[in-house]
Amino acid sequence: MRKNIQVLSRKKIWLSLAGILILSLFCAFLVYPNLPDSFPGQAFFAKFYPHLGLDLQGGTHLTYQADVSDIPSADQDSALEGVRDVIERRVNAFGVSEPLVQTRSGHRLIVELAGVNDVNEAIKQIGETPLLEFKELEETQKDLSQEEKDKIKSEAAQALLKAQEINQRALAGEDFAALAKEFSEDPGTKDNGGDLGYVKRGDLVSEFEQAIFDDLQVDQITPEPIKSQFGYHIIKKTGEEYDEEDLLVKSSHILIAVADESTAGLSYDWKNTQLSGKNLKASRVEFDPNTGQPNVTLEFNSEGADLFAEITKRNINKQVAIFLDNQPISVPTVQEAISGGTAVISGNFNLNEAKLLAQRLNAGALPVPIQLISQQTVGPSLGKISLQKSLLAGFIGLIIVILFMIIYYRLMGLFAVLALIIYGLISLSIFEIWPVTLTLSGIAGFILSIGMAVDANILIFERTKEELYNGKPLGMSVEEGFARAWPSIRDSNISSLITCAILFWFGSSLIKGFAITLGLGILVSMFSAITITRTFLRLTTGKFFAEHQGLFSVNKKNKNLS
Repeated sequence: MRKNIQVLSRKKIWLSLAGILILSLFCAFLVYPNLPDSFPGQAFFAKFYPHLGLDLQGGTHLTYQADVSDIPSADQDSALEGVRDVIERRVNAFGVSEPLVQTRSGHRLIVELAGVNDVNEAIKQIGETPLLEFKELEETQKDLSQEEKDKIKSEAAQALLKAQEINQRALAGEDFAALAKEFSEDPGTKDNGGDLGYVKRGDLVSEFEQAIFDDLQVDQITPEPIKSQFGYHIIKKTGEEYDEEDLLVKSSHILIAVADESTAGLSYDWKNTQLSGKNLKASRVEFDPNTGQPNVTLEFNSEGADLFAEITKRNINKQVAIFLDNQPISVPTVQEAISGGTAVISGNFNLNEAKLLAQRLNAGALPVPIQLISQQTVGPSLGKISLQKSLLAGFIGLIIVILFMIIYYRLMGLFAVLALIIYGLISLSIFEIWPVTLTLSGIAGFILSIGMAVDANILIFERTKEELYNGKPLGMSVEEGFARAWPSIRDSNISSLITCAILFWFGSSLIKGFAITLGLGILVSMFSAITITRTFLRLTTGKFFAEHQGLFSVNKKNKNLS
């Protein structure tokens, strides 16, 4: 037996209507708020300017041929994908909306630049060899005024008093981890109770190492705070063990951070070294034998090996950054001087991230020469004509649908038209906020979703009419109509969304645009049919409409009930 359908109270119906009206006004302002500059919040709202693709906005279609003759066949696909990533980053520097950069058979790359004005500059920059650089931090000291020095001394004195108080509480037996969580100013260890794990000599600053390697026994706490360049440390030695011949010490600390005159006023910037992609022979993904985590191994030529050894020697416990096309792709901390011409970049990589990093490094280390073999310019006039024709076709189709719905379904048809207008405002607002790049195929997907929204309303109306013909009250008929139509609407829309997901996952750029707009339209259409149209119909469940069911295109005299 079907469950009894509950008819909502008038108060809840009016609240739903108020929510729909507020949402509609917000979307209307977002899409086309023809408001004066003095209107409050005008800076937040923006007139709707769709993000257009190459076929509508105009731009340039470039075809490149890659020369991979000097690269081993096993590495050719990876090198080509790496060059594609580099070109895509370069294209994004132009502010291009949804650029299309893809590889094709025959070692070709297709680049589509929508709305690019300086095509020659784009071609020049795309064709340049990817730039791989190794950089180190450069320290700059600012001269301090006497007032700044006095302030630093005052803060240092206050910090020392605080550190001494915490140190005494730890010596008195209070839980060290709890004190660290409450007072430590080291963001890297505070949440885990100040635990630094096991370290060997050379990993930490000298003052800290003196305490844990030479002065403290296991489970012993420093009698007084230890001063370093970072501030005051309260240290507890928690363990020690040997790794082959190296002594490893485990400790926890509470840091009370403070600047002094030797470190205050320091600023840091990335300084270029002489080591670059020309010194890198190859990079590859390897797995740590102890943890099984994927790492990226770098192999340098003889000149690069010497440079890398010098760089790591002078940057122990400091960061050395790897830049690709002026963007940092890895910033490891040097643990020790590295000789032998190889280095390992370790981190919290998954396998795909490690492969991508190695691919990008190889793209800089093994640049694939590319040659422009074809250039086609799509003028904005062609895009404008295409857009105008598409919008005209959609407008004509929409008018026909509106007339059909009102003539055939009367009052219910009018409600469907109002719901369709709100549906359009919501959809366009999503396109603006996301933002979605509209192509001809994307507009086709949006128009198709309008048809699906109308189809959902037709299913609901026909079911509602059937209930009215069967003699049920108007309010009950509306609820039954929605309840009976919902399984068909749900199943058809879910199957369509699955299709959209498949098209987006496997399709080309143009197909993806169609899938995105259709999928978004389907989701909004479900909300429109099940919430907006239902709210409108629920407002008609009064006595007047119950006595004039002809407004719902219901004529029982002509209904064959046999």
